[in-house]
Amino acid sequence: MSKLQKILVRARRQVFSEMVGNNPSIFQGEGYDFIELREYMPGDDIRHIDWNITAKMQKPFIKIFREERELNVVLVSVLNGSVHFGSKKFKQETIAEVNALLGFSTLKNGDLLSSYIFTDEMISNSKPSKKLHQVQKNVAEILDFDAINKKVDFKVIADTLYKRLKRKSLILIVGDFFEIPDFKLLARKHEVVSVIVRDHLEENPPQMGFSSLVDPESGATLEGNFNQASVKEYSKKVHIHDHKLYETLRKDQVRFTKVYTDANAGVELRRLFEGR
Repeated sequence: MSKLQKILVRARRQVFSEMVGNNPSIFQGEGYDFIELREYMPGDDIRHIDWNITAKMQKPFIKIFREERELNVVLVSVLNGSVHFGSKKFKQETIAEVNALLGFSTLKNGDLLSSYIFTDEMISNSKPSKKLHQVQKNVAEILDFDAINKKVDFKVIADTLYKRLKRKSLILIVGDFFEIPDFKLLARKHEVVSVIVRDHLEENPPQMGFSSLVDPESGATLEGNFNQASVKEYSKKVHIHDHKLYETLRKDQVRFTKVYTDANAGVELRRLFEGR
C-alpha cells in the first residue's frame, strides 16, 4: 500500500467511524452568523458563553447564532522548504494527513471543500466540491510537491485569499509557521484557523558537535559546533518566536493548534474544534 493510500485509509476510518463518527461535525460552531445575546439556560452549549458580558452582568450570557445552509471550507497548505524535515516522518507528510482528516470531515458534514497550495506564490487551487475524489487529489498533490528551496510569503497568501474568496469561509491554513503571518484583514472577512505542524527535533535539537547542515528553504550550508550552549540558545529563539506567533494570532482573532509529526493529528484537531 502506498503512502497516499495509507494516509487516505487511516483518515477516512477516523473521520467516518472512530474520530468524528459520534459528533455532528468536527466543525460544529463554525459557519454561523451571530444574532444576539441572551441569558444562559440549562442545556445550552457552554462554548457559546460570552465571558466578557458574563463578567459585566454577573450572570452567564450566551451568543445566539443563525446557522448557514452549508460551510465553505478552504484548506490551505503552505509548502516551503522547511516542511522537508522530520525525525520520523517529514512535516510535509503530516500536512497531508491533516488535509485528509479535514477534507473528509468537511465532506462528511455535507459542506463545500476547496484547497490551495502556496509557497511564495499560489501553486494550485481547486474549485469548491463535495466529491471524495477532491480529498485524494489534494493529498496526492501535497505528497508529490517538491518543497526544497521553496520560500513562503504570507502576504501573498493573505492577499490572494482575500481577493479570491467572495463568500464567507472557514479557512484552515496548515504549515510550520516559522514566519509570522498577518491575517488581521483576512480574519475580519472569514473565520481563519492556523494548524502549526512541527517536529520536536527542530524545537529542541540534540547536541551534534561540529556538523554541516543544509537549509532546505534557502539551500545554504551552515557549519558550526552544535554544543549544549548553541542548541540551548537556538531552542530559546524558537520559543521566543512561537510566543510572538501565538500573540499575533490571538490579536488577529485566529484560532490555532500545534500538531507534531509523531502525534495523532485527529486528536489535536478534535480538541481544537471542540474548544478544549
